[in-house]
Amino acid sequence: MRYDGARTPEEITTLFVERANAGDADGVADLYEEDAVMAFPPGQLTVGRAAIRDFVASWLSNASKFEYEQPLPTLFAGDIALTATPSRDGKGTRVQVVRRQADGTWRRLIDRPEQPAPSS
Repeated sequence: MRYDGARTPEEITTLFVERANAGDADGVADLYEEDAVMAFPPGQLTVGRAAIRDFVASWLSNASKFEYEQPLPTLFAGDIALTATPSRDGKGTRVQVVRRQADGTWRRLIDRPEQPAPSS
């Protein structure tokens, strides 16, 4: 199967929002590497693309529509990048480690969809 994926690390966020809003759990899961780790639901780890797909399918059935969030500048170390987006509500940040694939596209390797802001 050909991966029709992100050409930049930041594009993963756009594709995630588009696919999630379309209810496409397979498309969302395809944004992750085969052995990716998602720190979600809160306090748990979801490991592997298949488990991420299953979780996303159940999650999307109850989720409201996602909105695009402007990413922070991406940090690069060769074929690895760190992406982050502050949440629209200002209550935290989403952080991901992504890796360039052999075909030049990018996939998520580690995803922390919710990182609460420090309390003051």
